[in-house]
Amino acid sequence: MPLRTKRWNDEAAKDDGYRLLICRYRPRGVKKKDETWDGWCSELAPSKQLHADFYGKNGPAISWEQYRERYLEEMKAQDELIDELAKLVAEGKTITLLCSSACTDEAHCHRTLLRGLIEAKLASAPAT
Repeated sequence: MPLRTKRWNDEAAKDDGYRLLICRYRPRGVKKKDETWDGWCSELAPSKQLHADFYGKNGPAISWEQYRERYLEEMKAQDELIDELAKLVAEGKTITLLCSSACTDEAHCHRTLLRGLIEAKLASAPAT
C-alpha cells in the first residue's frame, strides 16, 4: 500500500511520493528552501491542548491510551480530509505522513494513528 510514515527529518526516498507534514507546529528554524515536505496539514495533528496534555504542560502527562482516545475523537472532525487522503491512496498515489523529528517512537505517534484511520477508510471503501 502506498501509505508510509516517517519523521520530517528522515531522509527522503524517491518512492515517498507526496510528503505531508502533519505537525501542529511548523519545525523551528527550517527555512522554506530546506523544507523536506510537499504540504503541511496541521489539522491532522493533535490539538494544542492535547499536545500540551500529553507532554505534561498542564499538569501530569496523560497516558498513551488517553492520548490515543482523544486524538481519534479529534479526528472525527477531520473526516473529509481523511477521506481525501484515502481516495488519493486508493488511486495509487503514494503519501508519506511526516511527524516531528522528536517523535522517535512510531508506535506511540499520531502519524501511526492517522495511518490507521486512512487504512480503515480504504478497507471499508466499496470495490470498484
